[in-house]
Amino acid sequence: MDMFNKLTGSGEQKQGEGQQQQHHQQQQGGQQQGGSGGGFLDGIKDKMNTAAGGGRESEAKEDGLDKGIDFVQEKFLGQGAQDNESAVEQAKDEQISDFIRGQYKSKSGKEFPVADKE
Repeated sequence: MDMFNKLTGSGEQKQGEGQQQQHHQQQQGGQQQGGSGGGFLDGIKDKMNTAAGGGRESEAKEDGLDKGIDFVQEKFLGQGAQDNESAVEQAKDEQISDFIRGQYKSKSGKEFPVADKE
C-alpha cells in the first residue's frame, strides 16, 4: 500500500496537510502568548497617549471642523475609525484645520464660521 501511495502522491499530500495543521497551531499559540502581555503594555501606551493630548477624551473636545476632517478621513480616505486617535494624529488634524481656517480668512477676509477650540 505504501508503494501505491508513493506512486500516486497521496501519502505526501496527507503528510503536507499534517505539517500545515501543525504550523497553523504553532502560529495560533504564538499569537495567544504574545497577546497575554499586551494588556499591560497597551494600558501604559493609552495613559501616555492621553497625557500627550490624545485618546477619547480629547476627541470629545474637538471643534466642528476637526470632526469634519475626521469624518472625511474615515469615510472617504478609508483611514479607519477616528474616535480614538493618538496625540500625533490629532496634532496633524489640527494643522489641517488651521490651514483651512487660514485659507478661508485669506480668501474671504472673514474668520471661519466654526470657532476653534484650543
